[in-house]
Amino acid sequence: MRHVPGVSLQRKLLLWLLLPQLVLWLSGGFLAWRIALQNGEKGIDQTLTQSVRALARQIKPIGDGLLVDFPKAAQDILEQDPADPISYMVSSPPGRFLLGNAQLPPPPQVDVAVGEAFLYQARVDDKPVRVALLDVNYGTASTRQRLRVQVAQSLTVRERIAQELLERMVFPMGLMGLALSAMVYAGILRGLQPLKRLEAQIERARALPHTGTTPLPPIELTSAPQEVHSLASTINRLLETVARGQQKEKRFLNDAAHQLRTPLAGLIGQTELALHESHEPAVQARLQKVLSAAQRSAHLVHQLLQLARSESNVEMQSIDLAALAREVAREWAARALAKGMDLGYEGVDHLPAQGHPLLLREALNNLIDNALHYAGPGATVTVRVGHEEPGHWALLVVEDDGPGVPAEHLGDLFARFWRGSDKAGGCGLGLSIVEEIALRHGGRTVAEGLVPKGLRVGMRLPAG
Repeated sequence: MRHVPGVSLQRKLLLWLLLPQLVLWLSGGFLAWRIALQNGEKGIDQTLTQSVRALARQIKPIGDGLLVDFPKAAQDILEQDPADPISYMVSSPPGRFLLGNAQLPPPPQVDVAVGEAFLYQARVDDKPVRVALLDVNYGTASTRQRLRVQVAQSLTVRERIAQELLERMVFPMGLMGLALSAMVYAGILRGLQPLKRLEAQIERARALPHTGTTPLPPIELTSAPQEVHSLASTINRLLETVARGQQKEKRFLNDAAHQLRTPLAGLIGQTELALHESHEPAVQARLQKVLSAAQRSAHLVHQLLQLARSESNVEMQSIDLAALAREVAREWAARALAKGMDLGYEGVDHLPAQGHPLLLREALNNLIDNALHYAGPGATVTVRVGHEEPGHWALLVVEDDGPGVPAEHLGDLFARFWRGSDKAGGCGLGLSIVEEIALRHGGRTVAEGLVPKGLRVGMRLPAG
């Protein structure tokens, strides 16, 4: 099943924590704007109420007329903001214009109590205004009449006050929002640290060389939330289960190979004796087939034992990789000549490395055997040792100028029981053993085609 990476947990937490914060911040800004408007409107209402009462006190009845006495103080009240002056209108009876601004609209159809200020909103010159209205009675009981005083001011004052209040609030609210976001981000990072440590422990355990007989080290988290501890415990149980399965597999493989070695050796010996004693061509042909099958089975058992040995615990030591390669090449020289091939060594004279001599010898034996088996008569086989930069790697490879392997199958060379041809004699485990030994040494395998033909197979090992 193809793995599709999901959204980062850190990103999800940031989204679900910061998005509500942003919504609350915007809602708070809107509420602050509304509160500022209400406070501005209260301030205007208080100013208008004081102005309409002060103006009403300056209008006095004289006989059948009215005396409007506007001292300087009253004019200052009405003209306190030249950019947005207060308008007024006096009418008696109410609605019959006497003086002031005749454009002030009447109040809505409601009963207005005498002597109590009444506030309402209207429009003058298509602009919203706030109007304060006060009705007073004057005259004797027989000639009593009602006087109406109206004072109006534009609502732009309210909006300006609200804007000033909001501007004073936005900056501290923004700083608080940024500080809260920073604390949320820091809290998420701190909260996810146990998961980061868990990931690092798993990565380190994966990078360590391990075998089927040595399980992966358990994951330990000393200080972490309960949920992370539960996850680590589940992974540890899974690792234990996998390790037990690998141990059973390796024990079975080792036991089966050991049990098969003795009967196969006896079968090969008895078949060789029968070939020497029998002179009938038909019998010899059948015995030769039995001998070939027994030898292939013995080779397979030998490879299985090597595979089990390569996956067991070994101790590394300082070795000279170049000297080891030259020695192994000399041991194979006679067999190469018998097959009509040229086997040689090229590379540095001395290359220190950390490794296990027996395992590296076994890996090189398999590389040379694979080259001699598949390159064909007349081929040239070269054991090469040298440095590879960058990374300070030691390179141990075997090259041949045989038919090689198609490029699309290079990745299959180290698969168990995979064979690049139908040529008899191989069992498809030699290069798998090379890969296991390379991994056991903290290295990796190399497989590439040569031009115009041929194959280079080997290992990259950490230089000592």
